Amino acid sequence: MRPAHITPFVLWLSALVIMGLAACASPSASTAWRWQLPAGVPTPPVPANNPLSEAKFQLGRHLFYDTRLSGNAMQACATCHMQPFAFTDAARRSTGSSGERHPRNAQSLVNVAWNRAFNWADPTITTLEQQAEQPLFGASPIEMGITGNEETVLRRLRDDPQMVTLFAAAFPNERDLIHFDNIKAALATFVRGLVSFDAPYDRYVAGDANAMSAAAMRGMRLFNSDRLKCAQCHSGFNFTAATSQDAPYFNTGLYNVDGNGAYPTGNIGLMAVTGNARDMGKFRVPALRNVALTAPYLHDGSMDTLEEVVRFYERGGRKIDAGANAGDGARSPLKDPRVAGFSLSDEERRDLIAFLAALTDESFIHNPRFSDPKMNNP
Repeated sequence: MRPAHITPFVLWLSALVIMGLAACASPSASTAWRWQLPAGVPTPPVPANNPLSEAKFQLGRHLFYDTRLSGNAMQACATCHMQPFAFTDAARRSTGSSGERHPRNAQSLVNVAWNRAFNWADPTITTLEQQAEQPLFGASPIEMGITGNEETVLRRLRDDPQMVTLFAAAFPNERDLIHFDNIKAALATFVRGLVSFDAPYDRYVAGDANAMSAAAMRGMRLFNSDRLKCAQCHSGFNFTAATSQDAPYFNTGLYNVDGNGAYPTGNIGLMAVTGNARDMGKFRVPALRNVALTAPYLHDGSMDTLEEVVRFYERGGRKIDAGANAGDGARSPLKDPRVAGFSLSDEERRDLIAFLAALTDESFIHNPRFSDPKMNNP
């Protein structure tokens, strides 16, 4: 029996206070997920077994920046995917936690929620949850280096009260909280939420006629022209072919080391997975959003500037005059016929690069929501 002076109103008010305090103590647990997308951009697919929640996003954010997730506690996901570089690392090829060099350039994580395939040349990985498996546990090359250190990594997280709280909020219906399936689900949720649609180009499309410079507008017309045909492979709201059902891969004539279209040993592209000789040198078409921030370029980081990349496509393939990889990619029999080459004046080349720069979203790379929670916790 309650005391007579405690009225139903007081009980109701007390309940509201308690609920409010709980919400303040764990804001991510009480906030529903909301996509904030511009007109014309569809909601991306989300696996039914990993529904989105703000709590899971925040857990994934903490894990993404946590070096304890690597076997030797020396490296985080963010080591190779840094926000100022649109979640790349500004290196030709990334270095794993053991010091091993990755054979490929780190890809941007911008808007990957819409991708149908991940990695440069592995069509078997079709979800972000699957993708998380490779850097965490891969042995060739070693990235995070968890294999052989599984219990050590889990113990670090289980011994941290904050992590226990974050896992409990993200997976409220589970008793066994901290395990690798949940870690992969949370990391996938954070990466799925890295959305970028506030570049000058986006503002121009939304109706701001002054959002892009005159040079960028001329470059946009060149980009979409039949003369250059850039948009044939870099299309849609993400400027990539990888949002299509087939997630196409192309040989662009970057190498031709034997005169028959061969690429350097150890980096032969899609052929390494399919075994099909016609897939030699085929790599996934990258998105161009924030491309001005993601140098160096191409699957092996072998080009330093956008001008160098543009000149490569002007020529219709790269010519290497000397060394182990010497050859003329423009003459490769395996090169995609769409990489046919074109001519640009110096001004046109500058205009095209100005358009590519207009795909840079400054708000994205400075958004505290995507930053290291130890440095900034909005």
